[in-house]
Amino acid sequence: MKFCPHCASPLTIKIPENDSRERFVCPACSTIHYQNPRNVVGSIPIYGEQVLLCRRAIEPRHGFWTLPAGFMELGESTSAGAARETYEEAGAIVEMGQLYSLLNVPHAEQVHLFYLATMKSPEFMAGEESLEVELFDEKDIPWSELAFPTVKQTLEWYFSDRAAGVFEGRTEVNVHTRDILTAERI
Repeated sequence: MKFCPHCASPLTIKIPENDSRERFVCPACSTIHYQNPRNVVGSIPIYGEQVLLCRRAIEPRHGFWTLPAGFMELGESTSAGAARETYEEAGAIVEMGQLYSLLNVPHAEQVHLFYLATMKSPEFMAGEESLEVELFDEKDIPWSELAFPTVKQTLEWYFSDRAAGVFEGRTEVNVHTRDILTAERI
């Protein structure tokens, strides 16, 4: 960041009064510009025993498989953003369930949130950001071709919980959380 979005003056980097971190500060209008992590919201779309995955048509990780997810937009909740991304990337209409995983990705300045989601029908299609979309049984998940560590971790938790019967007869699921600290490309 070089210039103030409010008045176009050059910015300085300093620790503002009553703060403990360096921030971009405009000496002309005194605006402090905070830089915060971006939320990536997505779903684990389930139809029967299968999970819906998208093969990416965009970078990063073009051609690799992922859960439908993307950046949260202003004015929407995390679950609404996850439902929107599922429809945009996979053409699937889902009933949103509970937040399932929250993964901090500090090196990419992101937080990834995945919701359990039930597909209303087996209808889906590739959106603009997907080369193809497919329902997978657990044994057929292309583990070595998953795009991001957060997707792999979420799917591992999901299949482990499913095998343990965590989802049977329960209305609440504990949120799985973890920090992804490596500089691995996400």
